[in-house]
Amino acid sequence: MKSPRLAVSLTALALALGLSACSSMESTPSSAAPVPKDGELAMPANYTAWPVFMAGIQKKEAKQIRDIYVNKAGTQAKAGGPFPNGTEFVMEIYSVKLNADGTPALDASGNMSKDKLSKVFLMAKGAGWGASAPAELKNGDWIYTAFEGNGTRGAADQSSCRACHLPLADKDFVFHYDAYFKQRAAAAPLTPMSHTQALAAAHTAY
Repeated sequence: MKSPRLAVSLTALALALGLSACSSMESTPSSAAPVPKDGELAMPANYTAWPVFMAGIQKKEAKQIRDIYVNKAGTQAKAGGPFPNGTEFVMEIYSVKLNADGTPALDASGNMSKDKLSKVFLMAKGAGWGASAPAELKNGDWIYTAFEGNGTRGAADQSSCRACHLPLADKDFVFHYDAYFKQRAAAAPLTPMSHTQALAAAHTAY
């Protein structure tokens, strides 16, 4: 039979342990990270060191040259399948050098030349991302953020990005999907192309 003093001590100990557990539960933050939305992501640091997805894309009607980089997660994608969560694409948009009459100045190969970096767009994928996008503009789990050429967050309307990518559902909403996997296979299986290889391919394909 327990003594009254021992019973009181055990009761006090149980109460103290219960209060400690409650305190610990209250102070433990939720492990669920907030799901980002369009326009909320930061520009990735040193993205120009990433593998090249496509480079030197000539957009003569828009007087632009575009370079696209993909992070390491994106290079794990297999042809015919989606890009994995964690994939990020960064697209640089350059203005081009112009003639006196405002037309693009072309080199001997008929290609335009870069002038200044005017815009940077980030396309990123994560589980549940894009859930808050309008139903008619959902691009799976992809979200978008725009930046000015100087790195400041841009005011571009991401709905225009969504509308542009929307017809590419069968390519995981990614432009140049087939060209990327074709050039990657030609360079070396599952090995991202070098910047020089990508430039050469871009000039012949676009």
